[in-house]
Formats: sequence, structure tokens, C-alpha cells
Amino acid sequence: MANDALIARRERLLGPNVPTFYARPVHITRGRGASLWDADGTRYLDAYNNVAHCGHGHPRIVAAICEQAARLNTHTRYLHEGILDYAEALLARIGWPGQLLMTCTGSEANDVALRMAQAVTGKRGFIATDNTYHGNTTAVAHLSTRRPPIGGWPEHIRRVPAPDSLTPLGGSRAVQPEAFAANIARAIDELERSGHGFAGFMLCPIFANEGMPGVAPGFLDPSVEVIRRAGGLILCDEVQPGFGRVGAHFWGHEWLGFQPDVITMGKPMGNGHPVAGLVAKPEVMAAFREAFGYFNTFGGNPVSVAAAMEVLRVIEEEGLQANAAEVGAYLLGALRQIDHPLIVETRGLGLFLGIELAREGEPAGEEAGRIVEAMRERHVLMGRVGRAQHILKIRPPMVFSRADADELVGKLAECFAEIAP
Repeated sequence: MANDALIARRERLLGPNVPTFYARPVHITRGRGASLWDADGTRYLDAYNNVAHCGHGHPRIVAAICEQAARLNTHTRYLHEGILDYAEALLARIGWPGQLLMTCTGSEANDVALRMAQAVTGKRGFIATDNTYHGNTTAVAHLSTRRPPIGGWPEHIRRVPAPDSLTPLGGSRAVQPEAFAANIARAIDELERSGHGFAGFMLCPIFANEGMPGVAPGFLDPSVEVIRRAGGLILCDEVQPGFGRVGAHFWGHEWLGFQPDVITMGKPMGNGHPVAGLVAKPEVMAAFREAFGYFNTFGGNPVSVAAAMEVLRVIEEEGLQANAAEVGAYLLGALRQIDHPLIVETRGLGLFLGIELAREGEPAGEEAGRIVEAMRERHVLMGRVGRAQHILKIRPPMVFSRADADELVGKLAECFAEIAP
């Protein structure tokens, strides 16, 4: 079926405004590793998807899902060793005492994290940055700024200015950590005076949706001090940076250098199988279990756990964290060789990289969009991010190779050559 017919059928059956990537959406029919193929058999290099964390169609993970599905799949009110084995394996990767709660999506995990902070503090107020995204439930959607909720933004949420590369908070990158913390302190004061109180601060530790704006380890230290002094919890969304993507560390918060109270995880956890979860300090988990009668029918079911366990094994046994560090460094060096007046900064952490574009000091979102579309026409899939959608976003599966990096860089250089200075 032609793409135009598929798009019309999609709108008729699914409704209007269902998002797709690219001006000419891609009809993907199969994938393996860092490659995808469309209905015509054309191969695309996937430089975007963190869902297939260990690579599309990884045979070991597929086999683990199939074998467990053929044996047993049921809800979690029966005893099952799988979730306990997985909890032991995952918690060994955390570095501090924690307990596991499993869900089906990262949105659910973030929703539960908010309730955990409420249970511990007895307060309702939350803080996030003003250019973030943490999911689709009503509670976490209130943290995001993509579209205002019906009736306006709720009074118990405060959004503080996100760290920025083009226009750093406080006027320079050197003072940005203190300026960020000062804004959090003001938001805490507002929440306390409003009567809602301050329950917690939710962040992605590499500020991925903010455009990964060049923060360094220690950036959050002043903010951590402010939050701890106010009695709030730090809720760390590891959906994008977790499971070795940043290369140097297994988790983004390890790289940034702080210890959260709760870490949430999602898409990469099951290599595309719908499994997610969170790890909380024992006292936080105890407060939550006392305050809320929480149960998730499919969270931690045997098939999801089998997928998640095999992901951990593949990351370890196939050296994917080391690959993220090695190939990520190689790719970053090659990207920095692309010379164009629009490029303000090229930065990266493992296999998460960004190229920030600006024209005369103003974000160049239109040009970034043109490059993403031009790369799609060259059969390379990538995206963009940032407040003005002016930062090229490269976040491939963890099996991305040097040859894949060379292909990406060569085609990206061609695209920049077509953009007027």
C-alpha cells in the first residue's frame, strides 16, 4: 500500500494529529541491529531510536520473550522467581540500596515516582524544567510544556528555566549551576507559601529533552543542596541516558555525580518490549506502599521480566556500554570535523550526541528541520530537540558501529553543504 493511502487510512482509523516523523513518513517493515528496511526494501541507518537499545530484532532477546511466552505469562499476584532474579541483577547496577517496582511504561514509572515523593513528604508540589518531557499520564504531563492542559497549568507545579548553551542562566556557563539552583530555591519558596508544599524535583540527568546543553559533572550539586535542605526528593528520569548509553557510566546520574531518591526507567529496559520500572530507596518505597494501594496487572509479568533480564545480559556480554563509549567518542570527533557557520557546538555523551545550530546568535530551528529531512532522503534517521528544535539529535541503538558512524557523518556533511551559511 502506498504511503499516501496508509496515511489516509491511519487518520480514518486512529484519528487526526497522530504524530509521524518526517515530511514523508517512512513505512518501516523490519529491522536488525542499527538498520531498518521500508516496504520497498530500502535500508535506513537508524541514528535515533533508543527503544531498540540492544539493536532491532536482537535474536537473544526475541528468543527470551518467545520462550517465556510459551511457558507462562500471567499477572504479578502469583509468586514468580523471574522478577526477583531481575531485581537482584538490576539493583546490583545501582550502587546504593534500593528496591524495585515494575510498570509497563516510563510514563507510569514517573507517575509512581511523583506519588512516592508525596507519600514521603506529605506535600503536593513539584518542580521540573520549563523545557522537559516526562510522559503521558495526567500527573507527569503537567510537568511538561508541550501543550497547556485544559483549564491551564495546575498551581502545584513550578517550572524553572532549563540550563541552556546559547543563553546560559546567569549569563555564563560558569555561573549557570548556581543560577539554576537559585531558581529552584525560589520555586520551592513559592510552593511552600502557596500551601501546596514542596514534594520533589524531577529531571533527566543529562537534560536530554532540553538539548543536552553542555552541563558537566557537579552541575547539580548546588541544586541538590537546596532540595535536600527543603526536605524534597530528587526523582531522576533515566529513560534516555540509562543502561550504559552515556558510555562512561551505566546511569546518567552517576555521570552527573549525585544520588537520587528514585530513578525511573523505560523504553531501553526491554529493547522495545513494553516494560519499565523504578528503583527507590527502601524508606521511600515503604512510605509509598503504606500510603497507596498500588497494583499493576502487567508490570513485572514473566515475559516482560525475561525481556528485561536478557537486555542486561546482552549489555554486559556484548560490551555495549564500552561500545557506546568507544564509538561515541569516535563519532563525536568525526562530527566535530564538519565545519559550517550554523554549527555553534557539537557535544556528546557516549551514544547520545547533539549539534546545536544558530544564526547570528538565534536558534536555527528551520535549518535543523531541513537537515533532518535531507538525512531522511539519504536514508539516515535522526531527529532534533531543544526549545526551538534547533539541536540535531543523534541517539542510535547501542550496537552502532564505526562504519555506521562513517556513513552518518559522510551524509551529514553533504546535507550541511547544501545549507546556505
